[in-house]
Order: sequence, then structure tokens, then C-alpha cells
Amino acid sequence: HEGQPLESEPNEPLRVNVLFKHVQKMLTGDSAVIAETGDSWFNCQKLKLPEGCGYEFQMQYGSIGWSVGALLGYAQGANNKRVIACIGDGSFQVTAQDVSTMLRCEQNSIIFLINNGGYTIEVEIHDGPYNVIKNWNYTGLVDAIHNGEGKCWTSKVKCEEELTAAIETALGEKKDCLCFIEVIAHKDDTSKELLEWGSRVSAANSRPPNPQ
Repeated sequence: HEGQPLESEPNEPLRVNVLFKHVQKMLTGDSAVIAETGDSWFNCQKLKLPEGCGYEFQMQYGSIGWSVGALLGYAQGANNKRVIACIGDGSFQVTAQDVSTMLRCEQNSIIFLINNGGYTIEVEIHDGPYNVIKNWNYTGLVDAIHNGEGKCWTSKVKCEEELTAAIETALGEKKDCLCFIEVIAHKDDTSKELLEWGSRVSAANSRPPNPQ
């Protein structure tokens, strides 16, 4: 199909566009999408939303980490919807503690944590060693926050077969749980829209100041 990612080979490392192909299939009028600042901006904007499906993103301030608290608030206010959040690893490190309140409030959102080892959006604007982040055991962190209190399920996926199985579990057996799915992606796996946007922002940032 036009615009669809190529079929994955067995055990092929997971590509981000394959992830969003599966996110698209998950959407119904009873769901909502929270898109984190960064490449999720551009990937989520390609989703076709069914009637009634919510969608929130924040671009005006470019505030990374925004989506974790936004997910908490949206899910609390719209408890008739299953909220799906797409969050980068760098952003999650800023506001991860809000997962604790999600569990205390017995929310059943689905978090896709896209782990590509850095601040991808910042790399495309101005690369440097400061954009490499310390990798966390993200599923282990969420399990520690869970601490046996509340309903929580975590999974780490590296290929499409594992992703398919994790989504099936999140929508079925664990539909009443907060589901945290860590998606391992290559650090250079970015959308063409981010590459173009990053180069434009970089050029704008490099302009000399206006004379006073």
C-alpha cells in the first residue's frame, strides 16, 4: 500500500514507522493519542484519527517531557478513553515520576517509550555530545515505581513480532493495567519531516543578531 512501511523480515530490528503502523491499527473512537515533543510530533501527525478519537500535542514551547504529565491529566479527565502516548527516552527522563501518580490513580493508559539513546530532535538541530543520554532500564524503572501496588505491565520489544505480541497483551489480558512498552529503535531512525524541520531551525538559530 502507498505510504506503508515495507514488511519486516523475521526478527528484523524494529523501525519507528512500523511502530506507528501498529499504533494506527489500535485507534478507535474510544482512544486518544498524546504525542511527545520531538519526532513523535511528526509521526503522530500522519495518523488517521477515527471519529471521537482524542489527540493532543504541544509545539508552541517545544517543552520536552510535557507528554508524561499531559498523559496523566488527560487520562484522569477522560476516563472513558484508553489513552496511547508516544514518548522519546530523553523526554521521559525529565518527567518519569508522573508514572507513580498514574498508578495511584489506577489509570490504564498505554505508553510507547521509544528508546533510541538520545535527544533525537536536538541532534537534528545542533548535534553534540550533550545529546547523548545515559540509557536507563526503563521497564525496570517502571516496575520499581509499581512496587506491587496497582495494576502495571511492562514489556521491552526489539522486533515487529515482539511488538505485535505486546500490543495484543495490552489490548487484551492487560487492558485494565497501565501498560508500558519500551521500543528499542536505532538512533538514526528519524522521520524525513524531522530532518527537514531540524535543518531549518538550525539555520534560523545560526543567524546573526539583528542590529539594534
